[in-house]
This record gives sequence, structure tokens and C-alpha cells, in this order.
Amino acid sequence: MTDPITNAPSRLVHHRLVAYRVAVELLLAVRQAGIRDPHLRDQAYRAAKSACLNTAEGAGRVTRADKARAFAIARGEAVEVAAAIEIAELAGDANVGAAERCLPLAERLVALLTGLMR
Repeated sequence: MTDPITNAPSRLVHHRLVAYRVAVELLLAVRQAGIRDPHLRDQAYRAAKSACLNTAEGAGRVTRADKARAFAIARGEAVEVAAAIEIAELAGDANVGAAERCLPLAERLVALLTGLMR
């Protein structure tokens, strides 16, 4: 496996998770959304970063309960990202098509994390 950012070989457990890679893609899509409202932009970025971090944390946890807790938090953050992008676009505060690009990633991330929570 490789680090999704540097493409260098990685020995870290979160780099082996498809969910982590999708979370990173979602973060990049939020950046490309061009959210102009500073509050919504901050919410979307924080939630996207948190989805990445909590997915990585879940991968690093040992017990099933600890993993499920971190993945559940990441799942909630992914849903928050989707809502922030939707609201920004509906309000005219994001690039046209931002939701169309972000929502499939958020949906995929939620599905992957739901599976990891079980």
C-alpha cells in the first residue's frame, strides 16, 4: 500500500483502508467546492478533516468497541460534510456542481464506515 498523499510506501494501518482513501477524496472535494460562506466553509473543512482523522483513528484502535466508536464519529462527520456542501450550494455560496461531486463520495464513505462499525 502507498500513502494517498505522497504515493510512498506506507506501513501505517489506516492507509490500507479504502474508507480512509475515500475520506481524503472527500476532503479534496470540499476544497474544490469553493465555499464562499466562511462559516459553512469552516464547518465543511472541519467535518471533512475529522472524518479523515477518525477513520484513521478507528483503524489504529484494537478493540471492536473502540474501532466502532471512532468509525461512528467519522460517519457522522461525513454526513455533516454532505449537509454543509448541500446548504452552501443551495444558498449560492459554492461552485455549481459541488454537491454533485461531493455527495457520492460522502455516500460511499458512510457505507464503508457503516460496514466497519459492525
